[in-house]
Amino acid sequence: MAKAFASQADLEDKKITFSRLSEHAYGFTAEGDPNTGVIIGDDCVMVLDAQATPAMAQQVIERIRTVTDKPIRYVVLSHYHAVRVLGTSAYGAEHIIASEATRELIVERGMQDWKSEFQRFPRLFRNAESIPGLTWPTITFNDRMTIWLGKVQVDIIHAGRGHTKGDTIAWLPEERVLFSGDLVEFGATPYAGDAYFEDWPQTLQRLRDLKPAALVPGRGDALMTPEAAEEGLAGTQAFITELYGEVRKSALAGGDLKKAYDAAMARLGPRYGNWVIFEHCMPFDVSRAYDEAKGIEHPRIWTAERDIEMWKSLE
Repeated sequence: MAKAFASQADLEDKKITFSRLSEHAYGFTAEGDPNTGVIIGDDCVMVLDAQATPAMAQQVIERIRTVTDKPIRYVVLSHYHAVRVLGTSAYGAEHIIASEATRELIVERGMQDWKSEFQRFPRLFRNAESIPGLTWPTITFNDRMTIWLGKVQVDIIHAGRGHTKGDTIAWLPEERVLFSGDLVEFGATPYAGDAYFEDWPQTLQRLRDLKPAALVPGRGDALMTPEAAEEGLAGTQAFITELYGEVRKSALAGGDLKKAYDAAMARLGPRYGNWVIFEHCMPFDVSRAYDEAKGIEHPRIWTAERDIEMWKSLE
């Protein structure tokens, strides 16, 4: 029998923290599970990333209601992955915002991604029967847009390709708080199965150029100081750069995927092996890095069947 996905054995509930980063910004974090950002404006609330199911989203709503009774009017999708978007319906938002590139990915592979992620992360899809279907944005944009929550300015920016081709950040310029989605992780392994390795470091530099005073990453603790934010940016960049460099070296030397995987595990394990979901992410990350090194520019679609085939061959 093939070894199960590393994440399938992760069944323990995580401790939730709801941190205030500035006057208007909060981070919902859960020990390496997907994070959600919250911005409370003068007249309404904006949520950044929605959780995997409406039932899971209720945990976010409960925390929001401890600090405000204002209506949740906006949900922003940092990218298309199921664990980030399928809980959106719970918020009753008037507007669902995503980059045009993210919408393209939902059209192209949203359903396959849903089935794939559900298989990988059963705990995150609690009460999956509450999901009404794929989440579709009501507003899309190409490069950037600004939303005003009363007097609170929120810049929504397609920062560049990295974790996916549609990565979107939210930025509070007055308070210098950044919501990065999975472009940045902290103490958690970046999932790079749909990534653009050669672009990702440049995209991170654009985030660094904002000089954030605080940052809510896609996974891991909310980063409450400029130094902590830089640590998150630098750690993510180092992981991505080291992994791609090692896999590219193997691929260009003629090694097969298994050889590239073994080399990457040996190189990265000592430094990053204690990061959350390291063993789960590495097969997917190496597979995508190997493809990119071999000249496959756009990530191949992950299906439940492809997941299992890849996992068997590497694990």
